[in-house]
Amino acid sequence: MQTKKLVYLDGLKGLGCVFVYLTHFVFAFYYGMYHFEEESCHLPGNLDIAIGKSPLNLLFNGNTAVRLFLVLSGYLLCRSFFLQRDRKRLGKSALRRYLRLMPPVLVVNTVVWLCMCLGLYQNGAVAIAAGSEKWFAGFNAFAPSFAGMLKESLYGCFLFGEKANDYNGVVWTLQILFLGAYLDYGMAAFVSHLRARWLIYAGAAVLLLRTDFLSIFLGYVLCDFMHTDWELRKRLCANQALNWGLAVLGLYFMCYPSAGFGYEGTIWGILPFVFVNYYHIFGVLCFVTAVLNLELLQRFFSWKGFLYLGRISYSLYLVHFPVIATFGSWFFLTFYGKLGYNLTCLLDLLLISGITVGLSELSVRFVEPLGKKGEMVFGRV
Repeated sequence: MQTKKLVYLDGLKGLGCVFVYLTHFVFAFYYGMYHFEEESCHLPGNLDIAIGKSPLNLLFNGNTAVRLFLVLSGYLLCRSFFLQRDRKRLGKSALRRYLRLMPPVLVVNTVVWLCMCLGLYQNGAVAIAAGSEKWFAGFNAFAPSFAGMLKESLYGCFLFGEKANDYNGVVWTLQILFLGAYLDYGMAAFVSHLRARWLIYAGAAVLLLRTDFLSIFLGYVLCDFMHTDWELRKRLCANQALNWGLAVLGLYFMCYPSAGFGYEGTIWGILPFVFVNYYHIFGVLCFVTAVLNLELLQRFFSWKGFLYLGRISYSLYLVHFPVIATFGSWFFLTFYGKLGYNLTCLLDLLLISGITVGLSELSVRFVEPLGKKGEMVFGRV
């Protein structure tokens, strides 16, 4: 049975990756949008804070964007298995996982190490000028070590996450994308055929509640649910009003501000902050479920621009932060005294975006295929 690719999920994944990129740009240059501090605001009338307290914060809500990326990854990891029930193919996917993820990390981290050796990271000076010292100043502020970079790239980020996350600030998620994939593969291979699997899933979810692995696991559970031949599930999926309600509810929770304070008086004021991660995960699950069942949303996320972003999403995710901290910081420091703060940041955003997309395209063409070549070397094609 041929597995039909859900291209609209690629488009949604690409859009989520852009939100991660915008999060880091906003945190670097408009920290007031996140932290609601007037001294970090740069738009007229402290518009930064008003934007941060509005639903527009979804555009730079990194917590939601990462959860979206992880839920979609969990959904797609085992989808072909649920359609074909081919354990051999599942095993091959598990064997290929490391070779799929590692080469771009190694190449990008090597470039990061070289940039650090050349003194190209200027984020510390930008943080002082932008008022983002609490977040932007500390990255890559250490003496680079080639051996340390290799350890992080080859196994550290995959096994230890944030504990091995020095050279590229975004690679902490690689532990979840790597180890979490094997959790999903294991569930698919050994549990998915059991009648009692939903109780097992519930128990596993409880065990994962306080970890970032919950998102990628729930993406897998959603995939199992969507491929379960229940009449009730079919009726729920066919109910347009229900699914549009899920879309709206999902967006409401996905937009919940991540700062931890200052949301009083907003549309999220009734929700205590202590559950913020669960709000974002719940919102993402609702929204992704709606997308899986609503043709209008599927057509929207199938737009060619979104699909292109989905195609380069992994490389874009790895590349964007070093570009912001090197070229983006240099451009800002060079021109903001001449052009003014906001015009400089606008031009900087456009230039950073172009460079990031260009480098991501090169990575997709020449670096990501190295994983496939590695599979051929080890006889796994």
